[in-house]
Amino acid sequence: MECKRCGNESVKNGKGKTGIQRYFCKRCKRYWQNGYLYKACNQETDQYIVTLCKESCGIRSIARILKISRTTVIKRLKQIASKIQRPFPILQGKEYEVDEVRTYIGNKQRLYWIVYALRRDTKDVIDFKVGKRNLKTLGRVIDSVILSEAKRLFTDDDLLFKK
Repeated sequence: MECKRCGNESVKNGKGKTGIQRYFCKRCKRYWQNGYLYKACNQETDQYIVTLCKESCGIRSIARILKISRTTVIKRLKQIASKIQRPFPILQGKEYEVDEVRTYIGNKQRLYWIVYALRRDTKDVIDFKVGKRNLKTLGRVIDSVILSEAKRLFTDDDLLFKK
């Protein structure tokens, strides 16, 4: 069998508790098997988690819908979030809109804000930050837009500045 991670030839290495053949890759030193009974091991689980987050499902409801543990959902969300990069380059001389979304972690006393900047014509997200609702979090997004020599910057239907 070929290793799913590095593509090297793998050797048989016993069977799992459920009787499914296990393999060992000599190059990347990882064990794996062809199929898993636990649904969190499926390749498309991360995509389902992202889709359910976009639909405003909470961690408990995602775990219940996918029939996986809450801890697994949290770990996967952290892995997915660590790979997020700035989606598009900031172009000079464009119009941008800055807005924020409020959410909480754990309970409603622990509020966090997602501040993001959109290109006004294409609605592409060009920058975002997560943090408390203060000038530091807002300033990081606005600074990146100002450095782009934006033609106009809008926030909450108000014109912040005109070039």
